[in-house]
Amino acid sequence: MHDDGPAATLSAPGTGGAARPDAPADTAPPPATPPGATGRHALWLGAGVVLLALNLRPALVAVSPLAGTIRDTSGMSAAATSLLTALPLLCFGLLAPVAPRLGRRFGMERALLGTMVLICAGTALRLLDSVAALFAGTIVIGAGIAVANVLLPGLIKRDFAARSGLMTGLYSMSLFGGAALAAGVTVPVQRAAGLSWQATLACWGSLAVVALVVWLPQTRGRTRTAAATAREAAHPVRGLWRSPLAWQVTAYMGLQSLSYYAAAAWLPTMLTDAGMSAGDAGWMLSFSSLLGIAGSFLAPVIIGRRLSAGALATLGAVLCAAGFAGMLAAPAGGAYVWMTLLGLGQGAAISLALLFIVRRAPDIRHTAQLSSMAQCFGYILAATGPAVLGAVHDASGGWTVPVLVLLALLVPQVAMGLGAARPRHVAGR
Repeated sequence: MHDDGPAATLSAPGTGGAARPDAPADTAPPPATPPGATGRHALWLGAGVVLLALNLRPALVAVSPLAGTIRDTSGMSAAATSLLTALPLLCFGLLAPVAPRLGRRFGMERALLGTMVLICAGTALRLLDSVAALFAGTIVIGAGIAVANVLLPGLIKRDFAARSGLMTGLYSMSLFGGAALAAGVTVPVQRAAGLSWQATLACWGSLAVVALVVWLPQTRGRTRTAAATAREAAHPVRGLWRSPLAWQVTAYMGLQSLSYYAAAAWLPTMLTDAGMSAGDAGWMLSFSSLLGIAGSFLAPVIIGRRLSAGALATLGAVLCAAGFAGMLAAPAGGAYVWMTLLGLGQGAAISLALLFIVRRAPDIRHTAQLSSMAQCFGYILAATGPAVLGAVHDASGGWTVPVLVLLALLVPQVAMGLGAARPRHVAGR
């Protein structure tokens, strides 16, 4: 049996959630797993999860292609504009601990509906011709995404426990799909419709409205169940921060996020410095995100069938290493090859990080707390990536040292991935 098959996720029948014998020191006896969604309800719920996930990146990624226009029309400095990327990541990290409390208080369905309301409100705020409104809207959007980031893995654990690999693949694929869509069509839509940058950013709120409408029936159909689950999980998990496995999952989430966001922030600049046009460099980032869709979907689906989780964590890092090495050797000449490697490697890494959260937790309560812990520390670490890489570039006068830093960070990423891949459950009670 592979090391990350179904037995690592679900308790054996008749054990009452007993710990696996190969990991007694890092496993807490979980309560019985509630029945998952089935039939038509599962299809509708799965569609809702995909739509929610599609909204967790576009409103933020759309800022990047418009950054030059925003600076020119608002008079903002480059440093101030970079905060539009850093602030949401800080929201992801700082607000992650709040999400499980909201899920327990209101139920996951209602809390997730609230995240779409926040995204809609944030995009509406950014319609105003004001720098203050732009930052306020960005923070509101970041808050909504932060809560959804944490709660969605718990919902997958609860309603799709037997299909966690498939649903995690669809979830992470939707994250990359939303990012690729925003990176690729924001500027063409602005030019074709003759919109201001405020109206262009606000257009992405329409996707949140669609998700809100589709998700609304879930709040009516599952209110009692959500409330009962909230009462049963009223107390937070204790001792989770003393679990080595929980810290390995957290470190893997943080390191792969740092690598992704640092690279996404500076890869277009690396390519333009190598002689590529700004338009082509932007397309390369979008192309990489498109390949990330394939990597993020395939990674959790093939675990336990053809590759172990540890082997996949290593393979993802090797693909990224080859892409970064190519950027050192011939950044513009082999750009399509390097972006393909990076897209597949980064897509596999984020999907694996989310799957670790779902499969290393014995029940819904642990999933929410582990998701909170991993995303709190992970995104705070990721928020430092673009700034640190830029500082290293300024200090060294080129891109060789920054890319070597990204290559070096893949070593601890693999180490943490191998640790998180062990078929155990995190401790905590």
